[in-house]
Amino acid sequence: MEQQETGISKSAFEEVFKAYFAPLHSYAYTLLQEDAQAEEIVQQVYYKLWLKKNELHINQKLKAYLYKAVHNECLNFIKHQKVKKTHQEFVMHTEKQSSSPIQQLAAQELKTKIQQALASLPEQCRTIFQMSRFEDLKYREIAEQLQLSVKTVENQMGKALRTMRQHLSAYLSLLWALCVLAVLLVK
Repeated sequence: MEQQETGISKSAFEEVFKAYFAPLHSYAYTLLQEDAQAEEIVQQVYYKLWLKKNELHINQKLKAYLYKAVHNECLNFIKHQKVKKTHQEFVMHTEKQSSSPIQQLAAQELKTKIQQALASLPEQCRTIFQMSRFEDLKYREIAEQLQLSVKTVENQMGKALRTMRQHLSAYLSLLWALCVLAVLLVK
């Protein structure tokens, strides 16, 4: 008989698989109401069991352990499906909100203008601005990472904001006019 290091043989594992697969599949199906997914969940439980066979210590009956594992995998799958559905609904809603060609053009133009304004900043100033606005770091954290004083970071952020405002002010006025025009055309 072929023994693994832990004393669990391949044939013993196969016996457990054959003995419990059908009832576990039925149990998973009652939770998911989807045959293929129920089968996938049970196979996943067995796969994880096999991978962890050397480190696994089951302090209960094997049957109870397997049912609990299938139950947990099913719940995780259901949660994941809910998150996925919510995300898809959000994306669809967002696409409907910004589906107007004028809105899409304005958004692309704004993105381009922001990139141009960022590119016009001196390197250290741009780095500090990006760390603050895109990475949500506090001035103290930026100062520590760049080995600068907090006052230097504050001054550089002030400079960056003034420059960004100057570069984007003309465009934002035009964007406002386009939005008003789009609203008037829709009515």
